[in-house]
Amino acid sequence: MGAAEALGRVIDTRRYPLTEPDGAGWDSAVSRTRAALAESGCCALPDFIRPSLQEALSAECATIAPRAHYDVETVNAYNIDVGSPLPDDHPGRITIERGNAFVARDHIPADFIIHRLYSNELFQRFVAACFGLPRVHELADPLSGLCLNVVNPGMEHPWHFDTNEFTVSLLTRQSEDGGVFEYCPNIRSAEAENFGDVRRVLTGRGGDLVRRLTLRPGDLQLFKGRYSLHRVSTVDGNTARHTAIFAYSERPGVIGSVARTKQLFGRVLPEHLAAEGRAVRVDRLLD
Repeated sequence: MGAAEALGRVIDTRRYPLTEPDGAGWDSAVSRTRAALAESGCCALPDFIRPSLQEALSAECATIAPRAHYDVETVNAYNIDVGSPLPDDHPGRITIERGNAFVARDHIPADFIIHRLYSNELFQRFVAACFGLPRVHELADPLSGLCLNVVNPGMEHPWHFDTNEFTVSLLTRQSEDGGVFEYCPNIRSAEAENFGDVRRVLTGRGGDLVRRLTLRPGDLQLFKGRYSLHRVSTVDGNTARHTAIFAYSERPGVIGSVARTKQLFGRVLPEHLAAEGRAVRVDRLLD
């Protein structure tokens, strides 16, 4: 089966005509997404997955959610050691409990909708075009390339910045209440940390800087999270929030660090040990 046919079986091609990459529909979808990313660093594509598949999407991910690695810990927005020597008024000294969890890629069957989408070459081409990149590569990391994020009732994914410059995700199950994606567009840059505004948000005094986005199962989200502080608010009710994370990189061969991999998945593989110490940074920010 070709990439176009495989993609057409998964996504709503009437709304997102991406099976013809040289067509006007493709160009229009890319242009709209680029415009939203340029304006706020965030773009949601509602009902990206065919409506007829959304129930199966949720059910598939629910079957693997019990395999998530849980690790409740005290963190800060920069994902650095909370004991790091910082000035008293530094936002990195503000800590919060993180209790979300991740199902690793090696626990996600290849025939699942999220796996088929993540590996689809045409989908990857679309993602690259939206972010203005010549191409994107699947992570070489056998655990974090594709994963399922689980946020259980009573927990949240607290304020943080991403290590990657861009993120692609797909909501697969919505919580009964809460679990809202909140973000502060471009609150910092590669040249300036802007600690003052970050501190205002973390202390609840920066509401004017926060935008909110309610996502539904089947919605695709493209986000520039390296420079935009963001979180998923506390999940209320009895239903966990599930989100598939599609991790791509501008360069091939990317593998997560040993420390970060242990934090997210509770284990490492030989690939992580072999790659340790070869990470490449894109800027000189704190995290």
